[in-house]
Amino acid sequence: MREKLRELEKFDTPSITNVVATYPLKDYCLGLYQPWEGRWYTDQRLKCMFPELGPRAGHVVTCVYGLPDPNFTRLGIGDILKAVEAAPKPVILAIRQNLPDPIKSRSGLIGGNMMTAFKSAEVVGVLSDGPSRDVDEIRPMGIQYLITGITPGHGYFGVQAVNTPVDICGMDVMPGDIVHMDENGAVKFPAARLDEVIAQAGRLRKIEEKRQKMLRETADATELAKIMQGIYD
Repeated sequence: MREKLRELEKFDTPSITNVVATYPLKDYCLGLYQPWEGRWYTDQRLKCMFPELGPRAGHVVTCVYGLPDPNFTRLGIGDILKAVEAAPKPVILAIRQNLPDPIKSRSGLIGGNMMTAFKSAEVVGVLSDGPSRDVDEIRPMGIQYLITGITPGHGYFGVQAVNTPVDICGMDVMPGDIVHMDENGAVKFPAARLDEVIAQAGRLRKIEEKRQKMLRETADATELAKIMQGIYD
């Protein structure tokens, strides 16, 4: 499985979206979700902190952070780390910040200490629907990191849930999914479809290499339009 995920990382995230659901009428597209309404990829709120790292792919572990609740203290970061330990590797950690505004916009949730623990547990990518901090400490770790922004501080947090479905900036994700992420955002699909996604992504790459070669070899507007029309037919 690790080797297959490394193979998946040879493609960018838009290519993976193309074969997962973007063009359901194309025979290279698996059509796993309704393209606009399926909530299978992230929206423009999510920003890539380290585009130079390139794509990361892994099995999803999820958690939800919120404000401390004195009536619910059963869960903590140890439970998140145990879930990561139990999951197939490598892991993409999806963190939902269930915080009220304007606290959410000020919550530098993940810092260098927390991310070091995740790194040791074989997390290769983290995405969260809120901001974070310590990007200077995290950058050398090689963990791909998609968040909504950066802030320097936070108050006390509590863990509300581990390995439940979460919404991360328009993408509904849960354990059992694979997430592929890069500077363009993130996309999910069921782990059972991994082989098909890799095969179709390879097929699409050959199609696009041929198409772009044709586009480079002519300056005729009619011919360029004809070549491009093949993408959308």
